[in-house]
Amino acid sequence: MLCLLLQPTLYEKGLEHYTRREFPQAIEALQDALKADPKREPEIALLLGQSFFLSGQNTDAIPWLEKAAASGVRANEVNYMLGSAAIQNREPDRALDLDPRIPEAHYLLGVLATYKSDSDKALVELTQEIAINPNFAMAYYRLGDAYTRRENWDLAIPVLQKSIWLNPNYSGPYILLGKSYLKKGELQNAEGMLRRAIAMDPQNYSAHYLLGQLLVASGKPEEGRDLLKKSQLLRKTRDEL
Repeated sequence: MLCLLLQPTLYEKGLEHYTRREFPQAIEALQDALKADPKREPEIALLLGQSFFLSGQNTDAIPWLEKAAASGVRANEVNYMLGSAAIQNREPDRALDLDPRIPEAHYLLGVLATYKSDSDKALVELTQEIAINPNFAMAYYRLGDAYTRRENWDLAIPVLQKSIWLNPNYSGPYILLGKSYLKKGELQNAEGMLRRAIAMDPQNYSAHYLLGQLLVASGKPEEGRDLLKKSQLLRKTRDEL
């Protein structure tokens, strides 16, 4: 009889699994605990939301975190996780409803606006992201991208340089910087950026194409034509994948 009294409850089992970061087992035990005792929903909802969130199941995490938030349980922590889950689930508007300063929400809205060719909105959102998250290299890269789509090379160059300063290991800003310098007639700078981009990303057809164009125009036609041919092959290979 004493052994039966000392057995952990379903909730205690779930909490123990959660503490050990055994999230699948925690989820199963906590769901059973909620069925057995619905009155404990606020605290169980929090643990379920956290378990789903920490195991990368953002879609399943969101409704449980929303239930925890509605009951006022650990509001700041829950809102942060909700915002993060929404960002990872590509729902930036939902994240901003929780907190307009959640990192990367404005970034995602800026990227989406860029894909829709809405450069005005992209510039606004990405500028807001940088104000919130000033060390986020990708925000500067995307802002530079938005400026290049408007052919505003003078504004594109400094933000692309900042992106490289923050993260020198990504080829995208080098390509856009090369294009910007090329459009401004700064051929030596353009060549340096594009050669660096190709060294970092040898399969990038855009970098090969831009450098090929530059070399043909600047008296190196043989190497330029080779790069243009390679660009066509790389693009064809990519399209066939």
